[in-house]
Amino acid sequence: MQRIEEIYWLRAYGCLAVFFFHLLDHLERHVDTWALNLARIPTVLGTPIFIFISIFLFSARYGCAIPKGFLGNRIKYVMMPYLVYGLAYSIAEFLRLYSLDEDNGLWATMKEYMVFAGWHGYFLIIAAQFYLIYWLYCRFDMARYLAATPCLVLGSLISMGWWGYWQWNSHLPPGYLHWVAPLGWLYLFFLALVLVQYYNDTASPRPQWVDYLAKSYWLIATTGLIILLSLPGWLEYSSKEIWVVPLFLIFTVWMMKHLKGRQAPPLIKRLNEVSFGIYLTHPMFFNLVDVFNAGERLSTTLYILTLTGIGLAGSIGWNMLVNRWRWGGLLFGKRMQIK
Repeated sequence: MQRIEEIYWLRAYGCLAVFFFHLLDHLERHVDTWALNLARIPTVLGTPIFIFISIFLFSARYGCAIPKGFLGNRIKYVMMPYLVYGLAYSIAEFLRLYSLDEDNGLWATMKEYMVFAGWHGYFLIIAAQFYLIYWLYCRFDMARYLAATPCLVLGSLISMGWWGYWQWNSHLPPGYLHWVAPLGWLYLFFLALVLVQYYNDTASPRPQWVDYLAKSYWLIATTGLIILLSLPGWLEYSSKEIWVVPLFLIFTVWMMKHLKGRQAPPLIKRLNEVSFGIYLTHPMFFNLVDVFNAGERLSTTLYILTLTGIGLAGSIGWNMLVNRWRWGGLLFGKRMQIK
């Protein structure tokens, strides 16, 4: 399979989006302005990007000729880090609460993290589910009944309805269980199938509606409307909001068109290599900075620079170190090999 350069750009964007989304969470403890909320808007696309990329690459590489062992190999490389880091983060949270005399019990904290997916690793559960959905979709030739384009429309409506339901429901399930349900992410699955279907097929050019949505003015208009709705405080900021669905659809179609064939520089590819490690470990290094009360001791600018520097350097260094060990990639996040 030829290299799909725009995927490198998207993965790098997604990695930095997740990183800075959590950085802004830390910053919010010390600064809370409307500008901070506006800065969140481009960061909410991080988690959806990773789901989209997985399905797009699977479909581009295999079609429905899925190799033997596909499902087991993919799932083990997301679920083993989920267990390892979920355990580490839950123990760290238990110790933090214990030091504040807010001890809920080690098992209760571990259950919140490991069983109810109540930490940022919830994405790994989503990924594993979509690996299975992709396998089932191909194994039973479900494209005969679930054509990608009409299912993209239906899936988008279902996803928006799912997030809207929980937005107005005051009784939430424990942890992030409502986040990991695939209903909220269906649009990503079918968007990937739609775009890969026409990616290299010159005999079947992309539908006019895809090229229409890829025009820059749609992205500008959508972003502008979101900013206007943000100013009076009408929006919440996460990847689990109604407005993220149309924004992601337009953003991704635009990116896939305008970045097609644009070679990614070495820095972007190096970021791709360690993107999984950055995703898994950056909150750990943010918390390390906060242990020393850097937010109170430093100016806002220096605090941001410290979080960024230690968060990136620590995550990248840790990922490179553990991948020198035979089982390190499996347990702590595999480093990609990109030439």
